[in-house]
Amino acid sequence: MDNLSLKATAIGSLPYSSPQAAIDMIFKKFADIPFWPQLSAADRHEDMTVQYIQGIPGIIYDENKEKYLFETSSDEFFLQLEEFFMDFEAIIHEKDFSALEKYAITPPYSSAISMFFEKLKNPKYKFAKGHVIGAFTWGTSICDGESRCSFYDETCREILVKAVILKAVWQIQKMKKMNPAITPIIFFDEPVMSQYGTSAFVTIKREDLVSAFSEVTRVVRSFGALSAIHCCGKSDWSVLIDSGVDIINLDAFAFSKSLVPYSTKIKEFLQNGGYIAWGLVPTLDTNALSKISLKELVKIYDEALKALEEKGLERKLVMAQSIFTPSCGAGSLSMELADKAMTLVNELSAELTTGGALCR
Repeated sequence: MDNLSLKATAIGSLPYSSPQAAIDMIFKKFADIPFWPQLSAADRHEDMTVQYIQGIPGIIYDENKEKYLFETSSDEFFLQLEEFFMDFEAIIHEKDFSALEKYAITPPYSSAISMFFEKLKNPKYKFAKGHVIGAFTWGTSICDGESRCSFYDETCREILVKAVILKAVWQIQKMKKMNPAITPIIFFDEPVMSQYGTSAFVTIKREDLVSAFSEVTRVVRSFGALSAIHCCGKSDWSVLIDSGVDIINLDAFAFSKSLVPYSTKIKEFLQNGGYIAWGLVPTLDTNALSKISLKELVKIYDEALKALEEKGLERKLVMAQSIFTPSCGAGSLSMELADKAMTLVNELSAELTTGGALCR
């Protein structure tokens, strides 16, 4: 497999209303790791909590509450659930893909994904990034009729874990059909992991998170792809590492020092081939983004490297196992600021790849 070291990609959401314009920008700026864009400005169904509901049993839209929720009491649900589990078994364990298109992501849930797949036919692309909402974030965003988070319910949690797996496998298979030599990278977006351990989710068990993430990671790897977990904040990084994930992605502009308490695990993770995706470009702070320069980004990264060096991690190891992203999605930004963020993350990658200024 080609080396990911110091390459750039992005989280997914962009402020574009034109799918073609978004795709054109992505393939121009992100030649190393292109990604498909999430464009809620083009259609509200591209919101991350809604975008992946096709084919998933129990998730309905409640007109009265004006939101999506789990409805698990009807006879129809149990029929759908049986079919869903049978499909999962056939697709994942028997490699029978005849039912996989049930779990596709199609309009109106994505306006640009088919364009993205077509562009991957070019054999120059060695990597490509897809994304799915993570099961924990999804399970704390979609509730049942009594407003209880679905992640607390074992059946709903199992549905969501298997759902994100099927959405990931569909993307992997589409990418590999277009370009058999490509290595897909699937990011699972878990912003709620920044709240794990707080009073909001005090009853969430660590073993449930590790089990859910491990199942997803295991399947993604078995289909020849890499798995990544994105958390736009600080987190208990040991949960992600213990799940066997290949890439951990954080808001490194604001929370790079959050890795330091986990330095022993981080060192082992990197030595075993894991990557840190440093979200150094501050898409969550518009004031900072409007003012920041490439030089300042390099300085922030250097300071993060120094903090890990003090804990015994060699700079060369960390840099060799680094890739770069914005801190989070850019969907809420102005077009001008989104363009700046996409430009900066690529300039950072180029600067560190060719300059070697931080290698010592």
